[in-house]
Amino acid sequence: MRWVVCADEDGGGRLALLAEPAPSPSAASPSAHDPDARPAAEVTVAEVRDVPDLPSAIRELESTHRPRWIWADTARLYPGLLRAGIRISRCHDVVLVDEILAARAGRFGAPRTLGAAYARLHDLPVPDVGRMTAATEAVGGGGPQQDALFSADDTGLPTEVEPLSALIEVYQAQLAELDAAGREVRLLAAAESAGGLAAAEMTHAGLPLDPGLHSANLTEALGPMPAFAGPGARPAKLQTLVEHVAEAFRTPALNPDSPTQLLKALSTNGLPAHTTRAWELRGLEHPGVPLLLEYKELARLYSANGWTWLRAWVRDGRFRPEYVVGGVVTGRWASRGGGALQLPAMVRRAVVADPGWTFVVADAGQLEPRVLAAMSGDRGLATAAQAEDLYTELGDVFGGDRAKAKLGMLGAMYGQTSGEVGPLLATLRRRFPRAIGLVDDAAKSGIEGRVVHTRLGRACPPPSARWNRLVAGAEGEAKADQVRHDRGRFTRNFVVQGTAAEWALALIATLRQKLADSPAELVFFLHDEVVLHCAGSEAEHVRAAVTESALEAARLVFGSTPVRFPLHLATVPCYADAK
Repeated sequence: MRWVVCADEDGGGRLALLAEPAPSPSAASPSAHDPDARPAAEVTVAEVRDVPDLPSAIRELESTHRPRWIWADTARLYPGLLRAGIRISRCHDVVLVDEILAARAGRFGAPRTLGAAYARLHDLPVPDVGRMTAATEAVGGGGPQQDALFSADDTGLPTEVEPLSALIEVYQAQLAELDAAGREVRLLAAAESAGGLAAAEMTHAGLPLDPGLHSANLTEALGPMPAFAGPGARPAKLQTLVEHVAEAFRTPALNPDSPTQLLKALSTNGLPAHTTRAWELRGLEHPGVPLLLEYKELARLYSANGWTWLRAWVRDGRFRPEYVVGGVVTGRWASRGGGALQLPAMVRRAVVADPGWTFVVADAGQLEPRVLAAMSGDRGLATAAQAEDLYTELGDVFGGDRAKAKLGMLGAMYGQTSGEVGPLLATLRRRFPRAIGLVDDAAKSGIEGRVVHTRLGRACPPPSARWNRLVAGAEGEAKADQVRHDRGRFTRNFVVQGTAAEWALALIATLRQKLADSPAELVFFLHDEVVLHCAGSEAEHVRAAVTESALEAARLVFGSTPVRFPLHLATVPCYADAK
């Protein structure tokens, strides 16, 4: 059963029931993760309902039928349902799927709205309306607001176009494109839509974080919170470090937050640095450098996760960032504000489970080389990937040197092919020709200006107009070679990192289904790591569900493969204890 949903800000809306197509004898059986594994059929509306209380109508249909909901944008509609206590099982997110299909057609960077999808379908000018979500409406970037049940429906549709009709029309066009694209892209669309649901659920649940404990940790590290938060205000320990740094570099008025002033001070002291980045500063010999590095680390903590961050992003003992599904071109998630994807150890120390509850933290170690082994079908690398520590297993290729094995494999996936890595990569090419050949071919495609795809069919961006101009020699042959090489490095990694993101997405999609009837909460996701919050008595059940989901994710993305994707599982009361 499929219901199309259009919501109003006042809590009402329209629902359309779609007639199910007659099954085809040759069609594959649909599943929760591959729902459209059948030839696309004409979408026929069987019933339309105008409902004054949309959440109640959805609640009733979800509890009795668990349909697949078709709507424009999960990030706009689902948070209101969650606040009303409604959790849904499945959806088709038209905006997320449109972005996948638009990318495959070479269109990147367009607005993510129903209006944009409708305009592309009809060859109309794409409206300059961004994707409307709770975070974009929040005052001061301080997380989602909850004044209206559903966020503003600024879709950019022409005024004469009825939203429900437009949504159904775009959905039908997407089904036809997905059918033509094949099973893998259909699976990607289903998993991406499930990811949108999981992202909204994680924001709603929030990551448990003790604000008092975090404030105390900040005070211990930085000194008491400044009495005022104006420009230049620093906690006592930071201000003391500033004075010591200025004294060490014999520059009394030095502001270490100013790259210009800092580079000048370094030069004056015989340290001709090109940047003020920590990795370059660590290579300098001067008594002021350790002080400067300490200041930079603490200053980042203060600016990124200090008291201002605590007030803006932690509410009711929960850190509630807003995730952006597919926010990176590889398909990795991003976040809008709050630094959700960069939680330092200091913050994790304050992430403490509720009384009687615990965290189950699952980390997929060495994910990308295992993904390369599975997607390439390289038997030798797949055999090595059956081991718990892949790099130790590969170390035999280099006389037992694990470090060389890791350096060579990372060089192969990230494009570091010169210097010390060159001979290591040559050895890997001989031993694992299909695996290294896959990333070499991806790099060659990038250098030649072609588009590459992940395992499930996500497309990388095509070359930009500037890239084409530079390759044509607009700034000389050296520059042309550089931009070719840079694009080759990007496409080399894109196929692996993007496919790893697909495995993680399939893991989340499977896991939320397995735990649908459990009080356990998925509360945090970071590329290859998931954090669940559950009652202590449920921990073993949750651990088993995560393990099973990892196996299912591998099967969905790669089919039958001997490659293992082992998880490091930790059951801990504090997130910091998982590492």
